[in-house]
Amino acid sequence: MIDHAHDLESVRGATERLLSAAATMDNAAVTESSRLPGWSRGHVLAHLSRNADALVNVLRGQPMYPSGNARDADIERDAPRPLDVQLSDLRDSAARFQEEGAAPADWSRTVELRNGVTDSASRVPFRRWVEVELHHVDLGIGYDLEDLPEEFTQREIDFLAERFRDHPDVPALLIEEGDGRKIPTGGDGEPVLVVTGPRADLLGWLAGRRDGSALTVHGGTLPSLPPL
Repeated sequence: MIDHAHDLESVRGATERLLSAAATMDNAAVTESSRLPGWSRGHVLAHLSRNADALVNVLRGQPMYPSGNARDADIERDAPRPLDVQLSDLRDSAARFQEEGAAPADWSRTVELRNGVTDSASRVPFRRWVEVELHHVDLGIGYDLEDLPEEFTQREIDFLAERFRDHPDVPALLIEEGDGRKIPTGGDGEPVLVVTGPRADLLGWLAGRRDGSALTVHGGTLPSLPPL
């Protein structure tokens, strides 16, 4: 069962870690490339701020973004800002998200995200947690997949495996963790591939942050995953 209140607190902690780490940068570092192709660190910080406001919209039953073009334009507009402005915006937008999350609401209701994707309102805080943790890694400032909280890593592996389940472009496979737990994902049919490896590398492959070269595949070759 999803505990949205627990996840809101996890978002709060992850945001504070990110703010503390980002505060060690300077203005020049903000303009440098992040680990995401085509994005500076300023783009990552701007996206995180605008995503917080977008998820407030979702919880209020409003469109997440006015449009895809508007989303991209806002990120491009905000990316060049100096570090102090970026951090202030990220802190303020995070506070708005926490305030909205604390308001009385029916957390069992269905909400709409981007591109017609729907989910339970109760999972929105976890989705924000994903944004904060993975984009902290994407900043490339000393926080890596191995540093992610164990609970987060496990849940995100499960979440991404669920997203790729029954996907026509992914062969049926099993993800096997070190403790023997097997997670099915991919298309229909009996899995013929078994993918094993450290949890950080499994998450990196599923989330498009690593190429999977550290993983072991039984029964074939590691498939390429479609973009999230």
